[in-house]
Amino acid sequence: MNTIEETIEVAVPVRTAYNQWTQFKSFPRFMSAVKRVEQIRPAITHWVIRYGPVRYAFQAEIVHQRPDSSVVWRCLQRRPSHWGEVSFRPTAPDRTQVTVRIESTPGRVASLLTNASSGLTRRVVQRELGHFKEFIEGLGQETGAWRGSIHNGHVEPTEPEPPRSRVARWPVG
Repeated sequence: MNTIEETIEVAVPVRTAYNQWTQFKSFPRFMSAVKRVEQIRPAITHWVIRYGPVRYAFQAEIVHQRPDSSVVWRCLQRRPSHWGEVSFRPTAPDRTQVTVRIESTPGRVASLLTNASSGLTRRVVQRELGHFKEFIEGLGQETGAWRGSIHNGHVEPTEPEPPRSRVARWPVG
């Protein structure tokens, strides 16, 4: 098993950083190695990653997700297999530490993307975290959010939306 861990601090509140991270379909907008992400079900995603000549497609199950705290996933393929976690920790009211940890078991050609000992995965994760930082800080707000929780692959109800003000509309005339 190979392990890498990379951390970056972003200049947005933890809620904003977490909310953007849950928008998996937006990853190709700022992560150059991620070519496509499909949300099959709330806890299942399909990923297509490409780095140089290597293309790797896999399904991942989110096994644990807690708003403003962490997302833990596992690859559903046997080889190469990996699991990962991204955690969010506020460092100030408008700053967040984002940490990505990936553990992998290498296998065949795709091991180039998942073999942490080669240093390639570490460099890719560092670069892509930098792209996330640029993206979210440039926007200053998230493009969407999913505020549900997942425990052992089971989806919990989402957090209620904050109340919106309602404007009464009276007939004119």
